[in-house]
Amino acid sequence: MKIAISIESTADLTKELIEKNDFKVIPFTIQLGDRVGLDGEITCDQIISFVEQNKVLPKTSAINEYQYTEHFTELLKDHDAVVHFSLSAKMSLAYTNAVRAAESMKNVYVIDTKSLSTGISLLALYAKRLVDKGLSAEEIYEKCLERVPYVQASFELKRLDYLYKGGRCSSLTYFGANLLKIHPQIVVRDGKMVSGKKYRGNYSRIVKNYCEDVLNEFDNPDLTQAFVTYTTADDEMIETAVNSLKNRGFKTIHITRAGGTITSHCGENCLGILYINDGGKN
Repeated sequence: MKIAISIESTADLTKELIEKNDFKVIPFTIQLGDRVGLDGEITCDQIISFVEQNKVLPKTSAINEYQYTEHFTELLKDHDAVVHFSLSAKMSLAYTNAVRAAESMKNVYVIDTKSLSTGISLLALYAKRLVDKGLSAEEIYEKCLERVPYVQASFELKRLDYLYKGGRCSSLTYFGANLLKIHPQIVVRDGKMVSGKKYRGNYSRIVKNYCEDVLNEFDNPDLTQAFVTYTTADDEMIETAVNSLKNRGFKTIHITRAGGTITSHCGENCLGILYINDGGKN
């Protein structure tokens, strides 16, 4: 059985990982003023530059039902089934639109990852391993659903500007963080971004403390692989995060840069570590 693993551009994977795993990507749409383009064509740096110059956020559009219908139909020409991984339903209409498109088709399975960025990718990579083992699409779908609650996705933000402008944090939280020079941890829980620990001081030191706190709290990781994903970060910050994961024993550590959609909501100076926290049982 030939199975396509489909992901959205919000999975923030490198071209190398996409090609290596033969993932089929469908992009979100981003609008920068009068310019409209696809996530991937419009880059993280272009978004940050646009916001700096214009003091307004980009607009992002979820993939609509018609686009999903075209995407799945095309994949089914060469595959017997499709397993699609979608951005959390509590963050976007993408999942709902994908489900509606899939309802009129056979052998299209849509998963609400309840995550974002490379939290989605962790599930897609798991699915690829199951494909290689010869499991059916339905078996892969069920096993991936079982793994959704174990995705550890969190980020450390230097500033809350983008989340505030996008309506994802209150004005009280925003102005309080600025006044006290607090850098918050953002954790994905039950499909939503919520505030976690709060840090102050040198940002490189903050990244180290953030990584230690995450690894201590989510302390039963599947050590197969992990991600360090960022919008902008200096070499020291990235190295700090990578070393924290290496010291914990992760065998493979992927370093990826967030795409346009995630950058539009999280902004610059955002870095996270992401992994599966189930001890590798599944």
